[in-house]
Amino acid sequence: MKLYLLFGLSLALLISGAHMATINIKNNCPYTIWPGTHTGGGDGPNTGFQLSPQASNSIDVPATWTAGRIWARTGCSSNSGIFSCATGDCGQHEACNGATGVPPTTLAEFTLGDPNNAGQDTYDVSNVDGFNLPLSITPQGGSGPTCTPTSCAKDINAVCRADLAVKGSDGATIACKSACVAFGDPQYCCTNEFNSPETCKPTTYSQFFKDQCPQAYSYAYDDRSSTFVCSGGPNYLVTFCP
Repeated sequence: MKLYLLFGLSLALLISGAHMATINIKNNCPYTIWPGTHTGGGDGPNTGFQLSPQASNSIDVPATWTAGRIWARTGCSSNSGIFSCATGDCGQHEACNGATGVPPTTLAEFTLGDPNNAGQDTYDVSNVDGFNLPLSITPQGGSGPTCTPTSCAKDINAVCRADLAVKGSDGATIACKSACVAFGDPQYCCTNEFNSPETCKPTTYSQFFKDQCPQAYSYAYDDRSSTFVCSGGPNYLVTFCP
C-alpha cells in the first residue's frame, strides 16, 4: 500500500510539473524592489515579495496562465503595520493578494498556452500604464521566429516629459505616466469611439515612449512590433534594470 501511495504521489507531481511554467524574477537594480504578480483570469499567482540587489526569486505559474502580469514596486516601507510604496503600490501588504499595481508601472505581460493562438505563449513589455523601472523578458527554451528576448532597458524617468512626470519626496522623477493615465482622454486610452486599431492611432505621447523603448507597447494597439510568441512551453526570466 505504501509503495502504491508513493507511486501515486510521484505520478501526481510529474503531471503537475508538466502543467507548470517557471518564471525567474531577478533584481539587477542597485536598490531593493518589491515585485508583484497578478492573474487576470483563472488560476495563478497573486502575490508580492522583496528582492534585494542581485537577488532573484522563482514563481511557478500554470502553463495556461491567462493575462498574467509582473511589475516592481519601489520606495516601499511599513508604517504601523501599513505597507506602502512610492510606485506600483498594490495595497497595504507586501503580498498583493489579487490587486494589481497602481500606474504608472512598467509591465511584463504573459498569456501562456493561449487557446486562441494554437496553444502558444505570448508575452510583451508594456508602457501602456506608464513606466517606473526598466525590465526585460527572456524565454528560456521554446521556439519560433519571435521567441526572443524583449525589453524596455532605458531609464525613461531620466527623460520623462514634465506633464507626465511623477515626483518623489526629494523632487526626483520616480515614474513616468502614460497619456492615458495622465489625462484619461479616450483617444489616449483607446476607449469609447477609439476602441479599435482603426480609430486608435499613435500620438506624440505614445511616440515618446516608443522612441525610448521600440520593443515595448506604447499604446493599446501597438501589437505589430511589441508582441512576442513562443512554442514549446519555455520558462522565462524577468529582469528589472537589465
